[in-house]
Amino acid sequence: MTLLATLDYVSVAIFALTGALVASRSQLDIVGFIFVACLTAVGGGTFRDLLLNRDFVLWVEDPSILLAAVGAAILVFFTAHLLESRYRAILWLDAFALAVAVPAGVGVALGLGQGWPILLVMGMITGCLGGLLRDVVCNEVPLVLKQGELYASAAFAGALTAVLASHWGVQTGYALLGCGAVTFVLRAGSIAFGWRLPIYKNKPPRPEAPKR
Repeated sequence: MTLLATLDYVSVAIFALTGALVASRSQLDIVGFIFVACLTAVGGGTFRDLLLNRDFVLWVEDPSILLAAVGAAILVFFTAHLLESRYRAILWLDAFALAVAVPAGVGVALGLGQGWPILLVMGMITGCLGGLLRDVVCNEVPLVLKQGELYASAAFAGALTAVLASHWGVQTGYALLGCGAVTFVLRAGSIAFGWRLPIYKNKPPRPEAPKR
């Protein structure tokens, strides 16, 4: 199995777990668990492959990817109640999945000879889109849009790390490893230490001067 295939498999499995955990918070039935898990697992990778016009879409070429997502959904359906905090588990599993999916997206685009803007976008799409779809479908506030959270920005920083490393002649494997490390450190810092970006704060209009 190639490095990129391994990254896709790992991100699919972890994202599927997060999708099923979000489904448990919404109290869906087992079919709902499977649907949300599969949507989360392959959403970003599918969109990436279609935009890049690859010869195949990851789960169409290898349906066992869907079986892994289904297995994760069934596992969570019967074990989610054992977790003390499902939301905390979602945050950390999602952070791990993001740190694997972003280098997967960058690596696929890099292998197709795309330029640096496409590498950045494909890394972010592969990492962020599945979780965004999951949260929207389950009526949760999307993690990627939470105020000041390092999520899309962590994905961007990780993808940029890979782009710069590749430009400087670093081997692809090490460039993708650096991408994943930067993505995870920033996302984990946001979860554990409250690292945030400044947010826009609307200022009230100035009161009109009294007429004389």
